[in-house]
Amino acid sequence: MNRRMLLAAAVALAAALPGFSAAAQTILNLGFVGGPKAPEAIAMGQLADEVKQKTDGRVEIRLQGGGALGGDREVVEGVQLGTVDMTVVSTSVVANFVPDLKIFDIPFLFRDFDHAQAVLEGPIGQKILDGMPDQGLVGLAFGGMGFRQLTNNVRPVHTPADVKGLKIRTQQNDMHIAVWRALGVLPTPMGIPEVYTALQQGVVDGQENPIGAIINNRFGEVQKYLSLTNHAFTPLVVLISPSAWGALSDVDKAVFRTAAGNAMARNRKEVEAVAKSGLDTLRGQGMTVVTNVDTKAFRAELDPLFAEFAKQFGADRLKAIQETE
Repeated sequence: MNRRMLLAAAVALAAALPGFSAAAQTILNLGFVGGPKAPEAIAMGQLADEVKQKTDGRVEIRLQGGGALGGDREVVEGVQLGTVDMTVVSTSVVANFVPDLKIFDIPFLFRDFDHAQAVLEGPIGQKILDGMPDQGLVGLAFGGMGFRQLTNNVRPVHTPADVKGLKIRTQQNDMHIAVWRALGVLPTPMGIPEVYTALQQGVVDGQENPIGAIINNRFGEVQKYLSLTNHAFTPLVVLISPSAWGALSDVDKAVFRTAAGNAMARNRKEVEAVAKSGLDTLRGQGMTVVTNVDTKAFRAELDPLFAEFAKQFGADRLKAIQETE
């Protein structure tokens, strides 16, 4: 028996041993901006574990969190170009590349997390996922970061009058900018890795994010007031580059879709756990939490914009979302 045959026999014997894991044939880098304790980071860890297990170690997903591969927009551009393999990201950022997603940025669109999930996982969400390859992206599953809340260093916010003149960091999204401008805010779009320093140095007065993101980005250290505005729900989407997707077998593609759906279910559990305990965490950091926000007044202030939204997206589409059970 020659050396090559001996080596092959040794590899075959090792593969038969309990606990043996062959080296991955495919390694994919998944970039995102959240820290290691963020709900989406925990969910992506589960995704990576499930993919590795169900592909018998042939496919490995390596998590690159904390903005290691860039801010949200840069990472999505990388996925489009194929320089980043995967990401999990707010649809508000992806809406710059997939215009159909802009509809989810309409404030006060969703009643609660169950309503948002029913829309995202139903025919409406699936139709948007199916159209993403036309924009150079492959969407695997939707999830959610929860409802966005407002923080600032100037004053407690109870009514729309309280936000006028505040300089608030927004996402890099035209609709978000338009909404805050309509409320009399000075919107300042920037990537999430820049926000902590901008708040600390007073470049902006405040920002708006779900509770989990506020905690995981340590904004409570540099903000005085938290107002529970619940002004918008933030969906998440798991994306993979067309080049990485095209290199997978049909069997592995099915594994990815299932694992991504399971990961988004895990993400919701983590989001809800953080939202439940997060207010005490932020109070412990010295923040004043305003719970009696007049959300009806905020909604009324935006009435002129809602008429524009109906024209832009179609009244029938908005009605279909609002009537989803």
